[in-house]
Amino acid sequence: MTSSGSSNAPTSTDALDHAPETGDEQGPDTEGSSSRSAEPERGPLVPDPDPNSPVTRTVRGAAAWSWRFVLIVLAVAVAVVGLVQIKTVVIPVLVATLVASLLMPAVDRLHRHRVPRALAAILALLGAVGVVGGLLTLVGASIATGIRDLANTAWEGIQELLSWLSTGPLQLSRTDIDAYVTQIQESLEGNAQQILNGALSVGTSVGHVFAGALIALFCLFFFLKEGRLIWNWLVGLFPATTRERVDGAGQRGWASLSSYARTQLLVALIDGVGIGLGAWILGVPLALPLGVLVFVGSFIPIVGAVVTGFIAVVVALVDQGPLIAVVMLGVVLLVQQAESNLLQPLLMSRALKLHPVAVLLAVATGTIIGGVVGALFAVPLVAVANTVVRYLTGSPNPFIEERPRLKPRLRRRREVPDKTATAET
Repeated sequence: MTSSGSSNAPTSTDALDHAPETGDEQGPDTEGSSSRSAEPERGPLVPDPDPNSPVTRTVRGAAAWSWRFVLIVLAVAVAVVGLVQIKTVVIPVLVATLVASLLMPAVDRLHRHRVPRALAAILALLGAVGVVGGLLTLVGASIATGIRDLANTAWEGIQELLSWLSTGPLQLSRTDIDAYVTQIQESLEGNAQQILNGALSVGTSVGHVFAGALIALFCLFFFLKEGRLIWNWLVGLFPATTRERVDGAGQRGWASLSSYARTQLLVALIDGVGIGLGAWILGVPLALPLGVLVFVGSFIPIVGAVVTGFIAVVVALVDQGPLIAVVMLGVVLLVQQAESNLLQPLLMSRALKLHPVAVLLAVATGTIIGGVVGALFAVPLVAVANTVVRYLTGSPNPFIEERPRLKPRLRRRREVPDKTATAET
């Protein structure tokens, strides 16, 4: 009896065989329970360490966040003020970094073709300097030949304006007009000392620009030649436990900067060619300098191309009249719309795409802090910071649309054990 009873009793092996399968292989009767068990469970509430305190727990938490936030803001402000004090060195280094992100692919390609790294860096540097120098030569020659005609046209326009003031609806007498002109001349003569001081400050700025250009060229050469060694040295300054994450963040930030610089270069080139070509077709003088000005200004997103395009409209108004100025304004608006609606969505990577509000605020903040230079570097710095912070925090990019992934469930047919066969055994 004992043996027969024991034979009918299910063994531990049979129990494991007859148990419902878990995971993706479980049947419909356990699917609801598995989905319920997959839901995250809320942990127990942490008790208040000081329940008798007159200050609530929420207020204490807000105060802790507040003083830490104030310390972070003060640290950033001190760093910004310190960098502004040495801007003669900081700006050339930033310019060298931005240009190095554009030239580094060419240097790497030359090095892969067995060209020494130093020689590749020199060739890339000479090529960049040659392009910039040739462009400045063409612009200078165009300005030298066209500025005199434009000045004569502007003087004729001023004379027509004075004639309209005396014969038009305002009916100003010639005596009143001459009195206003004399007042302007006296104001200029009275401020001659300030104008002279401004000229001297411009001369000092030219000296700073020359020194900054030398620093930028020197740093650019070594960034192209030994950029990886410099970066490894910087990473070595961090603790050993954080070097891997710092290196990963830096690599992604550099890739972000390179992609952004190449995209902005292409967009600025298209803006400059489009507006310059439109000015040349309409017969506006200084078409080449205007195109170069738009090209440089387009490196400041949203604001730069609009301001430089307005200068082209003013030149067209002075030289050709209101009708051509309106047509020139249409050309500027057409190029701007093509840039914002076609070029930016197609060329700008989704990983680098910043919201227009963020771009505008970055440009405005950079302009307040550093003027034109601050506006130029504001958006690249924000793009790099966005990439680095997202890598360190592990958060996805909000501009990348996440599509739901379909994971098909593999269901297996469960074999129902034969009770009669089990009883016979």
